[in-house]
Amino acid sequence: MGIGSIPNAVLHKLGNHKDLGLHTEMFSDGVIDLILKDVINGNYKGVNAGRALATFLMGSKRLYDYVDDNPFVELRSCNYVNDVSVIRQNPKMISINSAIQVDLTGQVCADSIGTRLYSGVGGQMDFIRGASLSDGGKAIIAIPSMTEKGISRIVPFLNKGAGVVTTRAHVQYIVTEYGVANLYGKTIKQRVKELVKIAHPEHRETIEKEFFEITGM
Repeated sequence: MGIGSIPNAVLHKLGNHKDLGLHTEMFSDGVIDLILKDVINGNYKGVNAGRALATFLMGSKRLYDYVDDNPFVELRSCNYVNDVSVIRQNPKMISINSAIQVDLTGQVCADSIGTRLYSGVGGQMDFIRGASLSDGGKAIIAIPSMTEKGISRIVPFLNKGAGVVTTRAHVQYIVTEYGVANLYGKTIKQRVKELVKIAHPEHRETIEKEFFEITGM
């Protein structure tokens, strides 16, 4: 679990769960309380059972004090943590990643705003594939429907020059505050319908119309 509003929102909703495992590229303060409550204990992980596995940490002094000499927290190289063949060994693996834009065919841009690089790709595809191949796993892209400036994050077409991090062939679930679109095995027309449903109501008609005018679909 990384940093930001989406990981924090997810962690906030996990308090009533039990026997969860943690296998992630990075984690921050939000996981500490869940570990202390025994919500996260790693008892049923397929690999590194009984440990919280990550490559790096980022957070407050409380986080660093907590992990210092703590045998429950195991840090390993990304060559191991992000290895799809390792990730998939965890049953019911759920990966949660975010994005900058998702177009109506399901292409996910997570590292650039048009031609301007915004961040690295990180382990998004590693965990998308690992979770998808896990027994009972699910790969989720979670985004707010709009930016703070009111721009739709679900778009008819990615911005010119935008990079595709997760292809439409690999994408599974797209989630916004308006619902869930399951794109696995869907045709382009079905994907458009599903994604328009979870776009912000202010933008639904516009993005669907623009896509149709260009593609005829």
